[in-house]
Amino acid sequence: MQTEQQDKIYEELGESGAPADGAADLGRLQNVPVELAVEIGRTRMTIGDALALGIGSVVTVGRLAGDPVDLLVNGRVIARGEVVAIEEELGLRITEIAAPVVEAPSPPPETDEAGDPESSSDGLNPNEEVVPG
Repeated sequence: MQTEQQDKIYEELGESGAPADGAADLGRLQNVPVELAVEIGRTRMTIGDALALGIGSVVTVGRLAGDPVDLLVNGRVIARGEVVAIEEELGLRITEIAAPVVEAPSPPPETDEAGDPESSSDGLNPNEEVVPG
């Protein structure tokens, strides 16, 4: 019975692992929580400078007034916009969507002239049995 269910799953998926109809099933991700943050800027300071901050201190954040602010999802910039006031709350009007980040594939393992993966620097083959002698 379990193999019939597994076969059904494999039949429904195409070669790429996506659903056979080609549409990405993003509905499954709709309820995944993410952290959304609006960042107006950043700065670096010493611990001593941070401890010296008090009421009325001004911290410059490396942006000019009126510059767009970043919208981040889980620490990654996805958009930029301008801060707006809505009644007594602040909001963000999105003015630009960031280009999607495409991560480079990891490089293949290095091989020697014969096409075999290089052995570790100690000269031992991890598949060989070491016999004391």
